[in-house]
This record gives sequence, C-alpha cells and structure tokens, in this order.
Amino acid sequence: MGIWNPWHGCKKISPGCANCYVYRRDDSIGKDASEVNKTGDFDLPRKKNRQGEYKLTGEDGVVYACMTSDFFLKEADIWREQCWDMIRERKDLEFHIITKRIDRFEKCIPADWGDGWEHVTICSTCENQDRADYRLPLFLSLPIKHREIICEPLLEEVNIEKYLETGLIEHVTVGGESGDNARPCDFNWVKEIRRECIRQNVPFYFKQTGALFIKDGKQYKIERKDQMSQARKSNYSYYPGCTDAEKIVYRTPNKDRLFERLSNSKFRTGFHLSDEDKAYVNEKGLETIREHAKDFIGKRLAPQNPDKDGIQTPTKGHPVFKAQHATATCCRGCLEKWHNIPAGKKLNAKEKEYITDVIMEWIKRQM
Repeated sequence: MGIWNPWHGCKKISPGCANCYVYRRDDSIGKDASEVNKTGDFDLPRKKNRQGEYKLTGEDGVVYACMTSDFFLKEADIWREQCWDMIRERKDLEFHIITKRIDRFEKCIPADWGDGWEHVTICSTCENQDRADYRLPLFLSLPIKHREIICEPLLEEVNIEKYLETGLIEHVTVGGESGDNARPCDFNWVKEIRRECIRQNVPFYFKQTGALFIKDGKQYKIERKDQMSQARKSNYSYYPGCTDAEKIVYRTPNKDRLFERLSNSKFRTGFHLSDEDKAYVNEKGLETIREHAKDFIGKRLAPQNPDKDGIQTPTKGHPVFKAQHATATCCRGCLEKWHNIPAGKKLNAKEKEYITDVIMEWIKRQM
C-alpha cells in the first residue's frame, strides 16, 4: 500500500470527524490539524530515486491519496489541478481517494475526466444513516468508474442495501473508531452490513473492531494494536466465492431458549398451521414432511449466497414454509440473527440437520 499526502490538515464537517485521528495525533505534538498546508510529498507520484526510477511503483499496491486530509477539501482547491496532472501521468498506478466531501466532487474534477478514469477509485464514507442517505445518492449519480463505500467509524446501524442494489458499488469497508474517546461499535451493525453485501454479491471488508466493541450485548475495550487483528480473526470479511466464512466460530442456541425467544416475537407467533395444513401433515406423515423440509433447505437456504435471499421462502403453500417463518429459518439473515449460523457460507450437513430439527419441532408443537 502506498500513501500520498499532498497536503495535511482538514476541517471537521460531520459526526465521523469528531475524534479524527489526524487531530488527535497533531494535538499530541502541539500542532493545529485545522490548518491546511502543502506537504513535502506533494509531488510524490513524480519523485524518482537516484537510479531514475519512480519512488512509487505498481509493486507498492494501491496508492491512497490524502490520508491526513480530504482530496476535495475547499482549502486545497488551488493545488488539486496539479494533483490531477500527476494522477493522469501515472496510469500505471491505482489511486484510491477517500472522501467525506462527495458533494464537492463535480466542482473538483479535471476537464478531461469524462465518465471517470480507469485507474482511479473514489471511496465515499458514511458513518451513520443520515450521512449515507445524503452522500450515497450523490455518489451514485456522479461520473465515476470505480466506487467503494467506507463505513468507518461506524457509529450506528446503517442500511445501504438499496445503494448496493444498483450494482455500482464494488466494495464496502467497515470499521469501529479508535482512540481514547472512541464511540462504541456494535458487532450486530457490522454483521447487518455484511449480510447486505452478501445478498448483493459485493465484497465486504471488516477492517477493525475499534477501541470499544460490543458483542452479544457486552462491551469490550480493545487495545489499538489488536483492533485490526481481532477483526481479521473473526473471519467476517466476505469475498464472493471464497470460503473464509467456513472458519467463523459460532454456537447454535439452546432449543428451549430459542422457542422461548420466538414466543416473544409478535411476527413469529403470527404463523400457525391451519386445519388444512394439519390434515396435509397427517396425510403425508412427519417423515415425508421432514424430507420436504430437507429439500427446501437444500435448494433455498444452503448455498453460500441463495438466490433472492430474504424473499426466497413463501409465507404459504406448504406447512414447512410457515414453520420456517415461525422459527426464523426462512433466509440467511434470519438464520444468523436467531440461530448464529453465519451468512456467506454453504450450509454443511450438521447445520442443515439442525435447521430441519427446528422446523419439525415447531410443526410437532402445532399438531
């Protein structure tokens, strides 16, 4: 990874800026991070070593621009055109530009930008739902070749699926906030965005836990050195077709506790077997119904990314369908929320057997 900071310093504009790491670091050395200044690395893409070779090469990987500021900062308008010139020259490099100022994008692009440059990826951040709903519609309307979303620091549950549905987002990164004054990041928020990405076949990267991490209702204080490694060890990043989710460690709930929780859900308790359903079960027998359940699970629930996940199970037409909704085994999202079985992995034989047992238990109780 290459870092290119043509200028340093920024102005805070949204909730995600509150505990900015640049401000925190500059303050520790008595520097004012709100002052914007050109850096000695301004022309880094053009700099060469004594052998006449570029200091930045393709071997450095992605070059991230303005990591201690914002590329579209108004105060940097006087320098930006020169940066575009350097980016234009270095088509051999892959540039990523992360911004909270996507609303200034069209005012800041060069005349020959067209519908975007192939070697430039623009990454819009959205730390909460308000910023997502403000920035992402703009982001999707702009002439950009490659788009990524960064939810960092993630400050609340954020739903971005309607933006992912467009097929214009290539990657999503999520992470908690670091620093002594960090705000909490709940793992449930991370998993929800991940499920949205899986449903839309978009790569998802869980970058870091943040300093205050909530899991299963309990808050943990994570040392800075462990925040990225803990996220990595969770295996919750997702790349379509990979098998990393197979490594996720989880435990299915106790059956009695599960049915107790289900009984407290107004939605789940709204499903019942009708007299016609019961007659069908009696006619076919429980073993046949169990085979039907196994078949539905295998076709509609077991794939790594089931077709039309979230709406693949009808609410009527077969007793098993009603049982699936009643027991939260109707889609991979519900399966993870209620049964802890992670989305993004192909169900194994043990998992399919567990789901079948839960479905049949509900049917038996209904009979």
